Amino acid sequence: MKNHNLTDKLVPQHIIVSHRPIIDRAGSLVPDLHNVWITLNNPQELNSYTTEMAKEIILALREASNDRAAVAVVLTGAGSQAFCTGGNTREYSEVYAGNPGEYRQYMRLFNDMVSAILSCDKPVICRVNGMRVGGGQEIGMACDFSIASDVAVFSQAGPKHGSAPDGGSTDFLPLFVGIEQAMVSASLCQPWSAHRFYRLGGLTQIVPVLRLEDRWIANPMVTIDREFDEFGRVIFGEPKSGAAREEGKALMARASVDLTLLDEAVDAMTTKLLYTMPDCLTKTIESVRKHKLEHWDRNKESNRAWLSLNMMTEANAGFRAFHHGTKQQREVDFVLLRRRLAGGARWSEELIEEIAPWVKKTDEVTI
Repeated sequence: MKNHNLTDKLVPQHIIVSHRPIIDRAGSLVPDLHNVWITLNNPQELNSYTTEMAKEIILALREASNDRAAVAVVLTGAGSQAFCTGGNTREYSEVYAGNPGEYRQYMRLFNDMVSAILSCDKPVICRVNGMRVGGGQEIGMACDFSIASDVAVFSQAGPKHGSAPDGGSTDFLPLFVGIEQAMVSASLCQPWSAHRFYRLGGLTQIVPVLRLEDRWIANPMVTIDREFDEFGRVIFGEPKSGAAREEGKALMARASVDLTLLDEAVDAMTTKLLYTMPDCLTKTIESVRKHKLEHWDRNKESNRAWLSLNMMTEANAGFRAFHHGTKQQREVDFVLLRRRLAGGARWSEELIEEIAPWVKKTDEVTI
């Protein structure tokens, strides 16, 4: 048999590629078959993908697609804090801000990473072990299934930080949750709990990951009963407030994170996939993926061009403000920016210094 991989041997430095056993219905390990786990290994930066990591993910997915013994691919992140928080803001700030030509080439890699998920000959499961934000949400939605920790958070970052979620979210979100809820997530960048995203149709399954003494507990920071507010709106999966929120925080502080049930749920899904005709499964997955690809293939190149040019203006300010800011101050002064633009101001370093003065000071220290 021929080797159809793009490289003779992938030696990853920024991801972990492993073959893990697949389990049959009786609970026994199946000989000669396995699942391919691709783990984004940048936990110190919340598994944000760097340029080099994107290259490795593309090659790893291509190898997994060609792996005759692989039943499924599991895409996940290292640790328990984050699946992926999107593009690496350090690189965005230091390399790509103000440099649209370079960012255009980077976005070719990003587009190829999303396309590699959507063209994989194996079903791709996103194991959501923590935050799935920005570009992380986009590569997650490109996957065929998403099994998530119930304390995971899902959100976009675009308009809050100088971009638009045009790396897949504006294509995929309406398919998952409908146009109105997609508009809310994409434009306002409000975080959604796993419970809410599951209720809206964005996830295959959610499982508890918090253990308190000898029992599992559901996410204590959100409402987990189907309740209604005074306007009759469902508040299932919505953040708690007031005293209930403080009680939830105290309970969460006492609990420990254990991803055992998450791994068991992923294994259970791959067992179900094992008991299908392989070619019929691939064809079915490809047919369902067409609904994503219809939008993705139509928009990805024009979006890449716009995102690149945006690096000269709002992204130049927003990404630098986020990277150099503090936890309390990572957003530009939106009101001042709108007032200055309404008064005829042009984009410049002086304008960026006005709306995010800490960026200039930090840049000077770095230099």
